[in-house]
Amino acid sequence: MNQNSTIEKMKHLRLFGMAETYHQSLQDHLYQDYTLDQFTALLVDQEWEERQNRRIKSLVKQASFRSQISSHDIDYTTSRKLDKNQFERLLGLNFLKQAENIIFTGPTGVGKSHLAQAIGIAACQMLYKVQYYNTARLMEEVKIAKLDGTYVKLLKRIQKMNLLILDDFGLNPFDQYARQAMMDILEDRYGKASTIVVSQIPVAQWHGTIGEGTIADAILDRLVHASHRISLEGESLRKKKKLKG
Repeated sequence: MNQNSTIEKMKHLRLFGMAETYHQSLQDHLYQDYTLDQFTALLVDQEWEERQNRRIKSLVKQASFRSQISSHDIDYTTSRKLDKNQFERLLGLNFLKQAENIIFTGPTGVGKSHLAQAIGIAACQMLYKVQYYNTARLMEEVKIAKLDGTYVKLLKRIQKMNLLILDDFGLNPFDQYARQAMMDILEDRYGKASTIVVSQIPVAQWHGTIGEGTIADAILDRLVHASHRISLEGESLRKKKKLKG
């Protein structure tokens, strides 16, 4: 049996996990005490793990996160009123199974976006489809999609996401196109998928920010209802790091 030929065939079949493990076993004389069944199981496990890791990397890339922060890097010592128990429950991702939303509010620089993206990355690691958007840029994308006839396609793509993250919500005023687009997006997701909203503006002021009372009521009903709310306080962490630097 030509062992190099076997490895090349594995690669040709895109069995990269198997190929790497088999190659290492030959080079370093590993697993010689394994039975055939044990070694076969090992190769399958390594291939499975390799494919899962590739899938996770692909999901993280497609999500377009602005920054990638691990849940292990969350700072619970900083005084910003972050409840560790509450946040770690959210990292358990049960809210996704219940199609519930999360709302982060607080002043600039307290880490709202990082926390939202940490949950997003945790979701990708569990093979959920996630999409991160700056809200203003999403609304620009909406306007372009309406002009070139791809609006429905954009809505369907967003609808397929298990988790949608809207950062800097309400930072720019909503016009009639943004209001209607937000209504369409949330209507498609209501009771079916989760949305995380990150905003410097307190929820109590969102109605006025959105405008058009009836539509604002409908948007808030779909967004705030059945949501977990985390209101952060304190000084800008970015400012503190800059001063330390």
